[in-house]
Amino acid sequence: MPSDLLIAFDSTQQALRAEMLLEYADIDIDIRPTPKEITAGCALSIGFGGNDLGNVKQIIEAEKVEIRGIYLKKDGRYVTIDE
Repeated sequence: MPSDLLIAFDSTQQALRAEMLLEYADIDIDIRPTPKEITAGCALSIGFGGNDLGNVKQIIEAEKVEIRGIYLKKDGRYVTIDE
């Protein structure tokens, strides 16, 4: 499963909530450790494919999930994408 993008969180509670919401919406996700180059308060991140970006952003905004940011790995490092 391609997981081009990554959502980082400041709390485990928000990460688990996002996992539940995205799985309920049938979005293919991958739970993984937050890369150390991303400063976040939670050790869990959610990877997902770039084709799902619009749906993921819509769910996060509608459900008021608190995130650190959405990241793309570019040239070997993670960069924040505009939300």
